[in-house]
Amino acid sequence: MKSIRPEQLDQLRAAMPALSSDPQAVRQRVEMLEMMLERSFTLPGVNRKVGLDFVLGLVPVLGDVITGAMGLYIVWEARNLGMSKFQLARMAANVGFDSLIGAVPLVGDAFDFFWRSNSRNLKIIRKHLDKHHPGTRTLTM
Repeated sequence: MKSIRPEQLDQLRAAMPALSSDPQAVRQRVEMLEMMLERSFTLPGVNRKVGLDFVLGLVPVLGDVITGAMGLYIVWEARNLGMSKFQLARMAANVGFDSLIGAVPLVGDAFDFFWRSNSRNLKIIRKHLDKHHPGTRTLTM
């Protein structure tokens, strides 16, 4: 079995998003995951951005379990930032409500088209970071 050379490991680290727990790295990971879950691509005809939450929601039960777990990862990252229990409860409720309603066939698919729990949670995290870690602010267009 071949071992990984130090320069290969350095290349791998450079290619991956920052895996540290500093607020800037957490913000980048959460924003990237939110974009993937909620706004990855545009639906032709309706010109609305959707993501994996909507697409995987079309797969009964399993899709909602997967996207619910991904949403809970965002809540876990928020916990690592030291956010209050109230904020964490609000974020968990957003994910839970999305997963619960999303599990209902047809109704849940339409609901996922409009309700964006991960975008709501990102807004809560951004507000916390802007207040407690202002150096993590990024310009949005």
